Amino acid sequence: MTPLLPEADRKTRLPPLAETGWAAVPGTDAIRKVWKFRNFSQAWGFMSRAALVAEKLNHHPEWRNVYNVVDVTLTTHDCHGISQLDIDLAMAMDKLAPDAQIERNHGEPISCLCEMRARKA
Repeated sequence: MTPLLPEADRKTRLPPLAETGWAAVPGTDAIRKVWKFRNFSQAWGFMSRAALVAEKLNHHPEWRNVYNVVDVTLTTHDCHGISQLDIDLAMAMDKLAPDAQIERNHGEPISCLCEMRARKA
């Protein structure tokens, strides 16, 4: 079983991730980040590259994609919380999309481009 990330490591490893847009998920021991890309193709390309990294780590994200938005939650299910695997995958994913827009307010509904266009019509 993968061990939970020790408290000392949480204090040093999580703050740099917070600076890139990762945030704690209320009510669970997990981190979440939402990327907005210019279009579906870029979002899908990011997900494809991230899937290759996840497979290599044998650690897979919980994620959702709607058009240009990719919403990722990381937690390690076998230890029921954040582990080093989550930190490693988060850091790798950050490198895959340095130019994407990051949605930092996770409390508000997140609209993809197609929803925004529909509202304007």
